Amino acid sequence: MATNNLTVTFSNEGTRNEVRMRVVNAFSKEDPGEGNGDKSSRYIYYVENLSSGDRVYLQRPANLHNGFDFLVCVENANYAPQGKRKRNYPKHEDIASDLKNKKQENPEMYARLYVLIKKVFECHDVADEEFDSISFSNGLPVDHVLKVLKWLFIEQDIRYWNYSGRNMTWNVVPEPNKE
Repeated sequence: MATNNLTVTFSNEGTRNEVRMRVVNAFSKEDPGEGNGDKSSRYIYYVENLSSGDRVYLQRPANLHNGFDFLVCVENANYAPQGKRKRNYPKHEDIASDLKNKKQENPEMYARLYVLIKKVFECHDVADEEFDSISFSNGLPVDHVLKVLKWLFIEQDIRYWNYSGRNMTWNVVPEPNKE
């Protein structure tokens, strides 16, 4: 079976359950596969556009093939350390490291970014204009961080449905006034 490529938009407004159910309902419309490998159904959901022109996309099924699980990927990104195999999907520690570096570079600017990350965490949309004036000289662009975190939060809410969900991802975000 060929990979199905879809461009979709999901609001981040509402409760955790409302947000995750919008995504789960979209996944529930997928055609079932007919077996493993080439016989499985595969989906790519393009969900965010970055200022770089690259897109954030969800890849289904994920590596572990568990239920509604998905990978959050970014076109033309490589999160792997130098010399390691290329990886276009971030791990939580990649985002944590980037945020820690941003905090060290400019604590005041990081505090402004933190407010927006918290807004995303609390299931609100963040307009591009809200972070236009926030920038750092190193690391990932601010829109990249915010839009990827949105999907990492949602992924955790789906994967850990009856547990802490997005709180696990939130715990990697350094507080602005603490070391």
